[in-house]
Amino acid sequence: MGSVAAALQERGFKVSGSDENVYPPMSIFLEKKGIALKEGYRAENIPRDAEVVVIGNAMKRGNPEVEAVLNRKLLYLSLPEVLRNYFLRGRHNLVVTGTHGKTTTTALLTWIMEKAGREPGYLIGGLPKNFGQGARLNDSKYFVIEGDEYDTAFFDKRSKFIHYLPELLIVNNIEFDHADIFNDLDEIKLSFRRLINIVPQNGMVLLNGDDPNCVEIAKNCLAQMIEVGFSKNRQWRRPQRDFTMCQKRRSTTPSRVLPASRGGWNYAAKRVG
Repeated sequence: MGSVAAALQERGFKVSGSDENVYPPMSIFLEKKGIALKEGYRAENIPRDAEVVVIGNAMKRGNPEVEAVLNRKLLYLSLPEVLRNYFLRGRHNLVVTGTHGKTTTTALLTWIMEKAGREPGYLIGGLPKNFGQGARLNDSKYFVIEGDEYDTAFFDKRSKFIHYLPELLIVNNIEFDHADIFNDLDEIKLSFRRLINIVPQNGMVLLNGDDPNCVEIAKNCLAQMIEVGFSKNRQWRRPQRDFTMCQKRRSTTPSRVLPASRGGWNYAAKRVG
């Protein structure tokens, strides 16, 4: 939220905000950007001339600022909607999803794009060492974003990734998770089906073909789709490689050294993408 607030300020918006607890390093970061940040939630924190209010995922009915927004009939958006409307629309968006490996895959894909000279915008749910920050909201044609299946806001229970306008979609794997908002695996698969359904025909889906849940949700995909994995029947099979392990003067070459399946899938997704 802080990175998006700073980017909006740089685009000419006057931004203010509030949080339950305000502390460094985010408070210092926002102060340097000229953004007024208030501690605690109060109705009077919302400026009288506010044009748009961004409501965070953790906010619920009963919060005094949420109630003030509704009572005053102000225009309000979720953070994913702000990303879509102000940063993602019109770009080539590369959206990385899946129960496991999203952050790793997003960071690796972003670094590949960076080294290829594309200087992509990005939003990663972690702090990659190569960049030193989890977000860059620039004007590049390309935007790499970690697509979370968690819900968007109290007023929008769809998964966040539904808002990210995917042109290239990576699906690492699908398992049951987030038991606080999903009742079972079928509900999670429904969210992924909805995501697959909005990838344009001239887009592409890179799918873990070794995961039966991934294969199932993509049955009616109209975009170009490539199934990636270890199995022989995959459209693109991750090659197994020999590795030489050296320590001082001693050297051994095992016949096969396989990475863990999730790490291997992350690697495969970047190689095809």
